[in-house]
Amino acid sequence: MTDRDHAGADMHALIAGLFPICRSITGNGVRRTLDILGQHVPLEVHEVPSGTPVFDWIVPREWNVRDAYIQSADGRRVVDFRQSNLHVVNYSLPVRARMSLAALRPHLFTRPDWPEVVPYRTSYYKETWGFCLSQRQLENLAEGEYEVVIDSSLEPGALTYGEYHLPGEIDDEVLFTCHICHPSLANDNLSAVAVAVWLARTLAARPGRRYSYRFLFIPGTIGSITWLARNEGSVARIKHGVVLAGLGAGEAFTYKKSRRGDAEIDRVVSHTLSHASRPFSVADFSPYGYDERQFCSPGFNLPVGCLMRTPNGQYREYHTSADDLQFVAPALLAESLETCVRIVDVLERNGRYVNTSPKCEPQLGRRGLYRSLGGEMDAASRELAMLWVLNLSDGGPALLDIAERSGLPFSAIAAAADDLTSHGLLKPVTDLT
Repeated sequence: MTDRDHAGADMHALIAGLFPICRSITGNGVRRTLDILGQHVPLEVHEVPSGTPVFDWIVPREWNVRDAYIQSADGRRVVDFRQSNLHVVNYSLPVRARMSLAALRPHLFTRPDWPEVVPYRTSYYKETWGFCLSQRQLENLAEGEYEVVIDSSLEPGALTYGEYHLPGEIDDEVLFTCHICHPSLANDNLSAVAVAVWLARTLAARPGRRYSYRFLFIPGTIGSITWLARNEGSVARIKHGVVLAGLGAGEAFTYKKSRRGDAEIDRVVSHTLSHASRPFSVADFSPYGYDERQFCSPGFNLPVGCLMRTPNGQYREYHTSADDLQFVAPALLAESLETCVRIVDVLERNGRYVNTSPKCEPQLGRRGLYRSLGGEMDAASRELAMLWVLNLSDGGPALLDIAERSGLPFSAIAAAADDLTSHGLLKPVTDLT
């Protein structure tokens, strides 16, 4: 196996280990998940008490569930939380009752358009209860009385999230964040969790990081709101940010721009995807989706976009039991990780330079920078990249500007800058921070 294969397999194994845990926006499932992630990266775990005001929101009461089932008169569990944690509506109130099928029906949720799957439903901010089951299961329920049990608790506790900070040469930060609040859903959200963990490990092993990096493993919506409320005084350090979501299934990448639309991170991700072998699309910002809408709210307007494959709600398996371990491919996880690493590479290298021999083209041949034989396409591309860098490096355009204008991949432009710098033809502008 290649290193790429190993990375994909290891990320998939992490997803498999996390998959059975019943997670929510609060509770022991989140803590258990963070404990496992902490075995891979040294997380700082935060507990924010229920009732804490966070802007216009309040940290909710903590929810935990131990068991839940619907039992028929013959003693069979016809719907069983132990078989799938999707069977209970997330954040359901505790229930212990006997009722007719007619009384139970308003509390049952299915996907009639896909009769074999169990949907995922939540009731975070509405006090109610319910069960999710397949349409086939519902059709097989006979008239009669059922025992209905949800052994859950909703009481004062805390919201829990994990944070990992990697210091760099400067305090300016690149933010990567993912949500950890879903139960047994492999693509949404565990694929992004695994990619974030492996990206953090990759960057931690790299010497000489220019930027500092911050990784957040947070419950969706309320987690980002809580983090922003607790860190309002330091968010100006975030110069670039990406929300990671749904990175284990779907052939094409999708990048959703930040609210600014023309932030450097928007250009970096778009450029990176345009020079990859996969199809991709770039979408404008909208105030619907994942946590980018909190980071991009007008009071912050941070340069944070969202990288995913097929967007949320646009694939059939989304929020159903079909989003399982077979739905997520190790090869796609590995490719998502590589894409994130390339994005970081561009951010790290995107500096400005000054041509030290700006009057006409310098002679590349006598410096060993000109190709010696004709017909070498790689050599020709390398020479073209050097000519673009020399021509536009007057202290104004950065390397990404040159890559965009030339149509060449950033990696070629950065390599040309390295070659030219090593031969004294280029000098970096040092006051970029």
